[in-house]
Amino acid sequence: MATLSIPSTPSIFSVMTQLANEYGAINLAQGFPNFPIDQTLRDAVSEAAQGGAHQYAPYQGQLSLRTAIKHFIEQHNGYPITTDEILITAGATQAIFTTVQALVSTGDEVVLLDPCYDCYETPVLLVGGTPVHVELGRDFLPDWQAITSAVNSKTRLLIINSPHNPSGRVWTEADFSQLIHLVSMNPKLTILSDEVYEYLTYSSAHISVRAYEALRTRSVVVSSFGKTLQVTGWKMGYLSAPTPLMQRILNVHQYLVFSVNSVMQDAISRYLPTFNPALIRAEYEERMMYFRQGLSASRLTCLPCEGTYFQTVDYSQISTQNDVDFCMWLIKEHGVAAIPLSVFYKSKKDLNHIRLCFAKDHETLTNALEKLCKI
Repeated sequence: MATLSIPSTPSIFSVMTQLANEYGAINLAQGFPNFPIDQTLRDAVSEAAQGGAHQYAPYQGQLSLRTAIKHFIEQHNGYPITTDEILITAGATQAIFTTVQALVSTGDEVVLLDPCYDCYETPVLLVGGTPVHVELGRDFLPDWQAITSAVNSKTRLLIINSPHNPSGRVWTEADFSQLIHLVSMNPKLTILSDEVYEYLTYSSAHISVRAYEALRTRSVVVSSFGKTLQVTGWKMGYLSAPTPLMQRILNVHQYLVFSVNSVMQDAISRYLPTFNPALIRAEYEERMMYFRQGLSASRLTCLPCEGTYFQTVDYSQISTQNDVDFCMWLIKEHGVAAIPLSVFYKSKKDLNHIRLCFAKDHETLTNALEKLCKI
């Protein structure tokens, strides 16, 4: 059984956002867009609110929304899926929590790939599982030798994330070949694939575990309307899983939240058939390129950004401070909030890297760049 304790302090995102508010800094720390959502989506919400979708939805989600998701995945990703393999959740975090609760038991091990998002470890601890942290390579891509060594007969779950938060890297076909081999050698291993940034990829195309039959039958995929539709405050997401895994997940979901916001389910089901993710991808790629070009005039060094709406930068030409102290200094002295990457590592590894969010309007990005280029 894990001996690690549940974190009792606020997350780094809360800390940096509070500090940014206190000092009036530009918040490039927390990952949320600050520009208006599609008017068609706003209209769909109004129409749904005027309708009758105000009571409990079916606990797996409204069939109209699950049907819309099925068609959306088949149209834009080309992967076959049924409505019974889709569950509507209160955001991606709840989807991850529910999946871990359903599939992991006391004494089981779960492999996490650092740097990783902070919501992965806690549900493992809460079920008495043991988180096993394996660091990605220096390039933030999988170290397959280390991952393979970490997986054993006690490993029940491997949590992967591509496009990757915080680095913005995207897994390759070679990585998935290695994953298929790993799964074939470990019949009790299930994959939890966090793909919330699946429609925000640039130089490298997103590959889902759904693309491979050998992985599809052994994987749970987590997606986020908050990221895809730029509505993070709605806390709407979904997961997909083969029937045997879905049955176990539903058993937990019905006693955790039962069902989620019925009005928003109705609104998204109306809107999704009209939504073209290629337009959002192009919009974010333009913001990414604008931000990277602006940073070229600074003493910050941009690392590769193949997906997500985060840019990781190296600040070693500016300071030798650890990354947490540097982010504090950046807020207090230069009015820009960022996230230190060491908090995504169990080891607190400090590479002098910080994460900046470019999901902002051009005025915000321009003002931030002006401040960053003066350092």
